[in-house]
Amino acid sequence: MKLIIQIPCYNEADHLPATLKLLPRQLEGFDCIETLVIDDGSTDRTVEAAREAGANHIVRLGKHEGLARAFSAGLSACLRLGADVILNTDADNQYDAADIPRLLEPIRNGTADIVIGDRGVATLPAFSPVKRRLQVWGSRVVSRAAGLDVPDATSGFRALTREAALHTFTASEYSYTLETLIQAGTHHLNVVSIPIRANRTDRPSRLMRSIGDYLVNSGVTILRSYTMYRPLRVFFTIGSILILLGLVPMIRFLVLYFTQPGRSNIQSLLLGAVLIIVGFQTLLIGLLADLIRFNRKILEEILYRIRRADVEKPPEDEV
Repeated sequence: MKLIIQIPCYNEADHLPATLKLLPRQLEGFDCIETLVIDDGSTDRTVEAAREAGANHIVRLGKHEGLARAFSAGLSACLRLGADVILNTDADNQYDAADIPRLLEPIRNGTADIVIGDRGVATLPAFSPVKRRLQVWGSRVVSRAAGLDVPDATSGFRALTREAALHTFTASEYSYTLETLIQAGTHHLNVVSIPIRANRTDRPSRLMRSIGDYLVNSGVTILRSYTMYRPLRVFFTIGSILILLGLVPMIRFLVLYFTQPGRSNIQSLLLGAVLIIVGFQTLLIGLLADLIRFNRKILEEILYRIRRADVEKPPEDEV
């Protein structure tokens, strides 16, 4: 069984060599372990550092496209290289490489399709109290949206089987962590979380530039991903709320019309009518969005078959 450890990088020349050095070369249950570095348009010596540190494969993106695109490019490359299991980790050595065997254990024994490393974000010393609370709340929201129990939804320390990787597609340009979990829940993949250790890093997060930036980007990613995979539920909920709100002024108009003849309450009638009409239109949009979702499922099945056909080709020596 072949394991490929992929590392998305952007200007990580100072940290990448140490991270690569700590990665295991042999693990029980795996005949071959290789490393793959995805260079996301770095402007420093990341590529040279990867080569000097002994990375087996390097994927270079033409420009800086973001973490989600780098992750997706890495998955595609790993699949083409014949990986049976793909493990993703960060270049800054945030995740303890000694926990890799524990992370892979549920996949080795066949009890998981995806394994997420749980850093214990509620008590992680490296996070500020505000960031801890946001991470906990965010993980709960994603877990509910995905129908899974994932205590650390933003963890990039994760392992996937080849089948899970074939079903994984990212549309977000911000981060892959949240969207892929919602996608995994939709595909009914078995997702398991394993407690891991996290090392303190000496550079600030590049994804979380500020609390406001994190909230906006994460919120948009969760909402977009959930709507993408469950549009009827989203639009039905919004439409139903609008219709119920519209019934309130309509009922008020009818009550006053019969109890206080001659009093003009046309405002209530107009407000109620507008809300009810917009609510029904939202329901119709939900039906159309659900039809689009079926088309998306067909497209994902086509992409899955293309990926599988590509995987069945003989592995290339160089990516």
